[in-house]
Amino acid sequence: MKLPTRREALVNTAAALSAAVFTPTSLSRAIASDGPSITHNVEIRKFKFVPDHLLAKPGDTIVWTNLDIAPHTATANDRSWDTGMLKKGQSKSVTVSEIESGGYFCRFHPHMKAELQIEQKDSL
Repeated sequence: MKLPTRREALVNTAAALSAAVFTPTSLSRAIASDGPSITHNVEIRKFKFVPDHLLAKPGDTIVWTNLDIAPHTATANDRSWDTGMLKKGQSKSVTVSEIESGGYFCRFHPHMKAELQIEQKDSL
């Protein structure tokens, strides 16, 4: 049995992560269904957050994964939350109940910006 090369493993991992990223349409449907919590994956690649706009609900988990060679962070504009430094290949997950809506950026590369919107469940 031939083991995959490092390059093949990285390509396979990147493809799997790309497939897991939700589109805005699928996010809207997931929130509207008020179903179980879901995991949103945000890739950090080519000095960008992908996707750069995320819609989540309380209880959801957001996972940031750094695919760049350079270290990055995901830090709230108001500094209320921060993933800490993520080196290449590292991930950090945060549960949405721990963070607030608003913009975020990379502390090392302030031109990298994204938006997080939290949908609140309707109260009965």
